[in-house]
Amino acid sequence: MQLVGQNALVIGAGKTGRSVTRFLSERGARVRLVDRRAALLAHVTAANVECVVDDGSDSVLGGISLVVPSPGVARNHPMLQRAVARGVTVISEIELAYRFLPCPLLAITGTNGKSTTTTLLGAMVAAQSPTFVGGNLGTPLIDAVQADSPAYAAAVAEISSFQLEWVDTFRPRIGVLLNLTPDHLDRYTNVADYGAAKAALLIRQRSDDVAVLNRDDPWVWEQRHHTRAAAISFGREPVEFGAFIDGDALVYWGPHPQPRRFSLEHVQLQGAHNRENMLAAVTAASIWGVAADTIQRVLNETAGLPHRLALVRERDGVRYFDDSKGTNVGAVVKSLESFPGNVILLLGGYDKGGDFRTLQPLLRARAKRVIGFGAAAGTIVDQVAGSTECIAVGGLADAVAAAASCAVAGDTVLLSPGCASFDEFTDYTTRGRRFRELVEAL
Repeated sequence: MQLVGQNALVIGAGKTGRSVTRFLSERGARVRLVDRRAALLAHVTAANVECVVDDGSDSVLGGISLVVPSPGVARNHPMLQRAVARGVTVISEIELAYRFLPCPLLAITGTNGKSTTTTLLGAMVAAQSPTFVGGNLGTPLIDAVQADSPAYAAAVAEISSFQLEWVDTFRPRIGVLLNLTPDHLDRYTNVADYGAAKAALLIRQRSDDVAVLNRDDPWVWEQRHHTRAAAISFGREPVEFGAFIDGDALVYWGPHPQPRRFSLEHVQLQGAHNRENMLAAVTAASIWGVAADTIQRVLNETAGLPHRLALVRERDGVRYFDDSKGTNVGAVVKSLESFPGNVILLLGGYDKGGDFRTLQPLLRARAKRVIGFGAAAGTIVDQVAGSTECIAVGGLADAVAAAASCAVAGDTVLLSPGCASFDEFTDYTTRGRRFRELVEAL
């Protein structure tokens, strides 16, 4: 792809947008960076870059031959629609990065568990060769191909549905598809539309690539019919070829005389959902050729990521868990399944269109109270009423106070909000940190 002399438009001056701007500038493109937030633009000093505050004007597309939107920019954004209508090339940051990536790519997507699986797999692969680990996890994939980037032998990247909306040649050597549950329905028309975005991870794979698929998720397992890659599965029950759980061990049976067994005795990651994440990582790492003892060591040493079912403290016999990353209903299900009962569940924030009614059977079995908070509080309480005791409060601080006032020894207070954070916080990490502060102050 020739960038010298291109007039490129980058939409969004956040972390990804700034990295894309730097890359394009280094490669000789003239860049126009637009954002509604003037404060972000003020920090951009790269050469050949024009910073423009987005006022909705059509003029920013003048002379532009390439558009790279940041992941947060929806596909139906007016500027993108106008660019498509004019025949201007629109590609995502991961597509741009892939076209210049000199090493094989291992990519992970799914509704839940992407960050944990990427962290595990990244550590396993990095133990044997220099490896880039990032993507939606934190460090944009484009940073793997910056002028000052190290020479990587492999790249392991978490990939979101947003990033997959504008891909053309993007093709991972190993593509991992974890699960699909309703999410981002404020951005997608329906779950099928959301799933189609996820499936873009696999559709350009070739016969010499591998698709690692969760066979316990019917939609995910169906995708084996829509990729040319060799499909290798993971799931709970034993199979003759693939990965499964056998008591206190994870088993991968591939093209080896004997299956590989990985003990769970000393692993730090807890919960049924993390067993699925570990299975996926073990499968992909084994396919990649990582030594079994290295995989076991990483499994033993990897602690839970922040805001992902992390124990904050125990106070007067009550345990408080931060699962602020649980931003959709499917994630709440996985979190609730990690506790036998007596859960006081904090649900709330900015509603992304999730159906909280699907939680009712699990709430009846495991929750003693639901505390709805934030902008979605009323919707949540309306949808789960009758399954357990429910109340609606104001913000997160009110929710923590209400939980602490009714919790008794043996209870678990769980923040697994099932919503985005944008009504009260800038992101889920800020919400999680605030939850920790509130709990520690009790």
